[in-house]
Amino acid sequence: MAAVILSFPTLQGLRIFTQKLSWTKRGVRFVSGEVGRIEKVLIANRGEIACRVMRTAKKMGVRSVAVYSDADRDSMHVAMQSYLSMEKVLEVAKKSGSHAVHPGYGFLSENTEFAEACKQEGIIFIGPPSSAIRDMGIKSTSKYIMSAAGVPIIGGYHGEDQSNERLQAEAAQIGFPVMIKAVRGGGGKLESARREARKSFNDDVMLVEKFVEDPRHVEVQVFGDMHGNVVYLFERDCSVQRRHQKIIEEAPGVRRKLGEAAVKAAKAVNYVGAGTVEFIMDAQHNFYFMEMNTRLQVEHPVSEMITGTDLVEWQLRVAAGERLPLLQDDIILRGHSFEARIYAEDPNNDFLPGAGPLLHLSTPAADQHTRIETGVREGDEVSAHYDPMIAKLVVWGEDRSAALKKLRYCLRQYNIVGLNTNIDFLLSLSGHPEFEAGNVTTSFIPQYYADLFPAPRAPSGETICQAALGLVLQERRHTQEFVQASSDPFSPFGSSSGWRSNIQYNRNMTLQLGDKKVEVVVGYSKDGSYTMQLGEEVYHVTGEVELEGGASFLHCSVNGVKSRPKLVILDSTVHLFSTEGSAQVSVPVPKYLAAVSGAGAQGGAVAPMTGTIEKVMVKAGDTVAVGDALMVMNAMKMEHTIRAPKAGVIKRVFFSEGSQANRHAPLIELEEEEEVEEGSSQ
Repeated sequence: MAAVILSFPTLQGLRIFTQKLSWTKRGVRFVSGEVGRIEKVLIANRGEIACRVMRTAKKMGVRSVAVYSDADRDSMHVAMQSYLSMEKVLEVAKKSGSHAVHPGYGFLSENTEFAEACKQEGIIFIGPPSSAIRDMGIKSTSKYIMSAAGVPIIGGYHGEDQSNERLQAEAAQIGFPVMIKAVRGGGGKLESARREARKSFNDDVMLVEKFVEDPRHVEVQVFGDMHGNVVYLFERDCSVQRRHQKIIEEAPGVRRKLGEAAVKAAKAVNYVGAGTVEFIMDAQHNFYFMEMNTRLQVEHPVSEMITGTDLVEWQLRVAAGERLPLLQDDIILRGHSFEARIYAEDPNNDFLPGAGPLLHLSTPAADQHTRIETGVREGDEVSAHYDPMIAKLVVWGEDRSAALKKLRYCLRQYNIVGLNTNIDFLLSLSGHPEFEAGNVTTSFIPQYYADLFPAPRAPSGETICQAALGLVLQERRHTQEFVQASSDPFSPFGSSSGWRSNIQYNRNMTLQLGDKKVEVVVGYSKDGSYTMQLGEEVYHVTGEVELEGGASFLHCSVNGVKSRPKLVILDSTVHLFSTEGSAQVSVPVPKYLAAVSGAGAQGGAVAPMTGTIEKVMVKAGDTVAVGDALMVMNAMKMEHTIRAPKAGVIKRVFFSEGSQANRHAPLIELEEEEEVEEGSSQ
């Protein structure tokens, strides 16, 4: 692990009021009679949250130290072997003279041992006391504490007998449906949940709870200081989820004494710093404690937007011993905010996470009411080793309707080429009538699946004409560049106008739309316009490419209808982005090249993404049917079952359990049974 010290101008540091500290090259030491300051903070995280913390640190005049892995060497937040290595993080903190460590979220942010290790080394852990992390990190313990504090909880089994038989018996007694969870996090089917818990937490103790059908997932942002003050900054509705993970959040949500209950929960464990108390709420607005996240949440920006606060600044100040900047009566709710998580994933393939380069990236302009929390730039690669989130788009409006309109407007301006994203899905989701009405539950996506995943529509004739125009204009620009570089300005190779003496020049252009090819006859007119014929339809087309803010826009007219889509042409593929949506039109790849590019996928199963082989279910010689499970891959904290694409006999298994497979790598070679029989008869 390496360290990069980002030297920001040091203004006044953060005074330590409740504890007397002395500063050494190793950090902070607790002594008496002196006052210390936080002047340098190590950020033990990556990506957008690392960038987020750095911005606030810079604003406050606190220097930042960034850590990174080899996989992140060129990342935006640097520009980790493992971000889970406590020893390496502490070693870098001491060597860099950091006074505090900000863990961000994930990784070490809720690690009791790390919080205690920081304390032992005299380094401030910017988070709650280790006792609060421990109490709230074990779900069965937190349930007992919450019940004693008067916070509503759901009944269930949290006992010591952890045999599968006892858990199944308790589930039957509680009454189905039930929810099975690891006490330290995660959830799912019993065996899968145990396996995930062992791998992530080295602890497979489970609890069983009554399952509340179609609930809302509502959480409350709380904040405590070292002086006994705890406040809530209203609530967030995080009901809409895929793969049991949040995808879009908003604030405020449905307020029914949630704030007071959340403060009770925080005070019950003497909480200090930023935390989130999560509840589930039924259709009658009864709410029940679910868990407490003892860290800053991914979705904290929506709480900041509606309260005008900077929660990272609050973290730094509270960690230094200051009182909360605002007490409860001082916190004023203003407007409404949405956060949309933009992921590299394929919503049409069960939200399969993706990885790869951001060949083109353009975003809406950030302003007072629009925030883009990201850790990547155009040209960066979304890593297969970490969460596939590209950015968080956060917007604010005077009310929910205004904020939702702004969210959809900004999503239209968020354009990415190079990998699959969920942007179109977010547009479909945020435009659904029930979402617009605020009628959301955790089952929203499966409930309205048909609406949210409509059958893909072929690009219209107008869109095809725009794509063809974009290719023609690109060709013209390349020709002009050739002429400028040539010593013969009158070379016949320097003309792309299609001029002919007595006739109009026509050319045939073949375009690829998904699996279909379309023939376009392009006619060059003397006035610089074009006619384009698709089948029986003829279109009159004019236009030019305009550059604005580093992006190309196609200012065009098709049959008199003017438009100005954003134009991106990469690898013979035209990408068009407009307020009406996005489209992709390609120039077909020659057959001899297509055969080469598709060779790796023939004859067996391939890895849909980079990941670890968790389990191998077959061996050479086994006979399988279409859809049979072959392997289980683990990638980005999710398990993916690899199934047989066809019936046949396993010829070869290329990977063993525990090994790493790259995206598109052949996993298993299959022979069809007919091929095997023919081979044996010979």
